[in-house]
Amino acid sequence: MRQFYPLILLIISNVFMTFAWYGHLNFKSAPLWLVVLASWGIAFFEYCFQVPANRIGHDYFTAPELKVMQEAITIIVFCIFSVLYLKEELRWNYIVGFALILLAVFFVFKKWD
Repeated sequence: MRQFYPLILLIISNVFMTFAWYGHLNFKSAPLWLVVLASWGIAFFEYCFQVPANRIGHDYFTAPELKVMQEAITIIVFCIFSVLYLKEELRWNYIVGFALILLAVFFVFKKWD
């Protein structure tokens, strides 16, 4: 069961990260200094989940496996965020581009013995 903790923690971390990086786009009238501070505050919680995810995860996965797992989660979380929060269309070319990036998961986790 403990080997699933990194996945769960990375998902939570990426939700915070996505809000920290892109959440302010719905508040374009807010001063830039204010959204930077708010983003830093949100990013603190991202790190509270990211660091334990990597610390625990490194008992079960290599660092490259953790990184590609994080990137795959980031893409999935961002797609959901973009459509639901930013109300942006998920175009076919975005999906193809993201799918090509997600191929990294296959290549990193495939055992090439």
